[in-house]
Amino acid sequence: MTSTEMPATKCAFVAVIGAPNAGKSTFVNHMVGAKVSIVTHKVQTTRTSIRGVAIHGETQLIYVDTPGIFKPRRRLDEAMVSAAWEGADDVDFTLLLVDARAYSAVLRDVDASRADHKAAEDTDLIVQNLQEAERKAILVLNKIDLLPAENLLPLIEHFSETGLFQETFMISADKGRGTQEVQSYLSGNAPNGVWLYPEDQLSDISDRLMAAEITREKLFLRLHQELPYSLTVETESWTRTKRKELRIEQVIYVERDGQKALVLGQKGKSIKVIGQAAREEMESLFGEKVHLFLFVKVRENWTDNRARLREMGLNVT
Repeated sequence: MTSTEMPATKCAFVAVIGAPNAGKSTFVNHMVGAKVSIVTHKVQTTRTSIRGVAIHGETQLIYVDTPGIFKPRRRLDEAMVSAAWEGADDVDFTLLLVDARAYSAVLRDVDASRADHKAAEDTDLIVQNLQEAERKAILVLNKIDLLPAENLLPLIEHFSETGLFQETFMISADKGRGTQEVQSYLSGNAPNGVWLYPEDQLSDISDRLMAAEITREKLFLRLHQELPYSLTVETESWTRTKRKELRIEQVIYVERDGQKALVLGQKGKSIKVIGQAAREEMESLFGEKVHLFLFVKVRENWTDNRARLREMGLNVT
């Protein structure tokens, strides 16, 4: 290749930002074609930026799944919001994912719940920050399958008035509707450049961290109504048995004894079900037999501990 020739391949970073529970992780998983981020009904599930890698023809798209952006109340919140904006730095495309059903309900002032109002407020805050930074973005209205088609036009007009968005797409990440159009746009407008990840690499997340995320997901899915947000999982041991099978030991940290009892469940029933579900998914993901051992410990006020947050990969000032 001469110095004047452009590379035959294209590569782009795509930041996916939005309010908590807008569907960012579901969207990224769908675009990558594999699970790289956990998905639960609990808000603020994603805590650090995770990169998922997708290849379309000659184009490599690196999706940056970021934590939900909201008004922080404590140090963990601040670190997560900071991680979201950092993940959106120096990218080729910024996608703002919006929960169309929730925002439409608030816009029309019809059957809008408290959660809907919170999602709309967080989205407005993101729009304001993007405007102040004079930063263009791509609007992706998600969950369009949950509202009538006639409610979409007022929503599009509302966001168009901001003058912020270069393009607008309407999708259902959960059902895969409209995502092909987003993919085609990103691929078609990606800059020329060499691929930054091997063709067979789907994410930058390590196996140890992914294993911890899987267990955290199962905890949220089983106990999401009762479980406090202040919970984390750490993979403490990753070894091999005499039969060369994978042995994983993880610690589930909570902030109070009452939370520990909740995770364990009556006679250990909850932790057993959670462990089985996590182990089965790990075996499917890693393609081998897994022996999983879970322990629950109390770590008071870990959400305010700078050192612990840094260990999670969060930048704390």
